[in-house]
Amino acid sequence: MRTMIVTGTGTGVGKTVVTAAVAALAATAGERVVVVKPAQTGIAPGEPGDLADVERLTAGRVTTLELARYPEPLAPATAARRSGLPPLRIVDVERALAGVTADLVLVEGAGGLLVRLNDDGETLADLDLPVLLVATAGLGVLNSAALTAEALATRRRELLGTVVGAYPAGPDLAERTNLDDLPRVTGAPLLGVLPADLGGTDPGAFETAARCGLHPVLGGRWDATATVRQTPDRPTPRG
Repeated sequence: MRTMIVTGTGTGVGKTVVTAAVAALAATAGERVVVVKPAQTGIAPGEPGDLADVERLTAGRVTTLELARYPEPLAPATAARRSGLPPLRIVDVERALAGVTADLVLVEGAGGLLVRLNDDGETLADLDLPVLLVATAGLGVLNSAALTAEALATRRRELLGTVVGAYPAGPDLAERTNLDDLPRVTGAPLLGVLPADLGGTDPGAFETAARCGLHPVLGGRWDATATVRQTPDRPTPRG
């Protein structure tokens, strides 16, 4: 069983879309896929959260598991404290993962790597698992990506690589050059570039975009060398 954490350089960077893209390609390849969301925040009981998006984008071909939910859109530790609900602990995540049977397990975090799950300061970085980093492409991302890579190295955790989760149709100078610089500052490869607004597509179009936008190690056909060397107007994923 392969298990990886999907974290981000911050919130709103496309973690759920990247998680669904990796899951969709693995499911198409015949793998049993489970997507785990340890802590969902900002969603009321009964409302669809991130896992509902994963289920929709993968046409229901993956199994999903949510461990804790808090209604306010805050870090899990703060949201748990304010709601009076029990905080999530790393041992809870470890027990849940131990009970999963699958070929691929994707653990989607909330926000960035060091977002606290509880007031004891536990984070997903406390899990001894490899990490896939989802990043924006815009100005400022190099610092956030470098800090995440440094935090992982300090904890002796493996950074598999970085995926840009929502690349704009009209990238500016920073967004173009950061595709080349992200591997330099993280010390890990760029493993994909997915277009913005991909989360609103139907499952068929989503899978096609995922295959064109993700590196072969994630099940796709994306060529990093070809992408970053294209014209500065817009890198177009090669599918």
